[in-house]
Amino acid sequence: MSFRLQPAAPARPNRCQLFGPGSRPALFEKMAASAADVINLDLEDSVAPTDKDAARANIIQAIGALDWGTKTLSVRINGLDTPWWYRDVVDLLEQADERLDQIMIPKVGCAGDLYAVDALVTAIEAAKGRGKRIDFEVIIESAAGIAHVEEIAAASPRLVAMSLGAADFAASMGMQTTGIGGTQENYYMLHEGQKHWSDPWHWAQTAIVAACRTHGVLPVDGPFGDFSDDEGFRAQARRSATLGMVGKWAIHPKQIALANEVFTPSDEAVAEAREILAAMEQAKANGEGATVYKGRLVDIASIKQAEVIVRQSEMIAG
Repeated sequence: MSFRLQPAAPARPNRCQLFGPGSRPALFEKMAASAADVINLDLEDSVAPTDKDAARANIIQAIGALDWGTKTLSVRINGLDTPWWYRDVVDLLEQADERLDQIMIPKVGCAGDLYAVDALVTAIEAAKGRGKRIDFEVIIESAAGIAHVEEIAAASPRLVAMSLGAADFAASMGMQTTGIGGTQENYYMLHEGQKHWSDPWHWAQTAIVAACRTHGVLPVDGPFGDFSDDEGFRAQARRSATLGMVGKWAIHPKQIALANEVFTPSDEAVAEAREILAAMEQAKANGEGATVYKGRLVDIASIKQAEVIVRQSEMIAG
């Protein structure tokens, strides 16, 4: 480990982030009662330009009126290249109840984007005497965003999470696909005449995870567009979890259970992790730095891996 230790990411459940448009307030109560860990009320892409003001008012009213339980409550504002984002921030922080936990900033391309929002948020918090500091989540969904991903991850102490927005990312990169997440028909390799599909989002996810883990931010996978394909969602989510991401978006209620299933450590995984920790404790008592568990070598690095699984399980259970 480097002399400069990696800070720990926030200890909060983030298995599923459920999105719903601010222009459809009839959905809010169902979202609040769902099993999602994070609720993202949306002012951006799912809201038509003519509905922006009404959607903002709907969200401000609902933040204090509904019982959101212990969920993280977030609002996705409009992008900084639009005429709506500043009013989103000002009205949310001047008018909304302090139950609001987080602002999600879309299409972040550089550290300066966070600086701009942070300056405005900080000024309003001070002016209004808000007692609860607003957190940030950003979405990486452009070529600039992935090119500057590490400086973005380090840009603000308010930043707690970072997501990959596959659709806009694909458009910005000029990718020849209309798919949102998952494998793509023409992204394959041939072996002995058989097609093998790989993951076109893998490298971007890995870059996001590395930047997040370096700076103590939660890395989150974004949307999977085909909500009729449960197995495709599971496959994408499992790849993301294996890479180190902590959760995934749900753009349809049926995806909540799928995300929670994948990003909750199984009983078997937790039991094995505890057994590895016990085996290493015995090895330490014997003056050994490594031991054999079920026919494979485990050592100090194995302790860290096992502790991740146990901590995640305990946090979710708590």
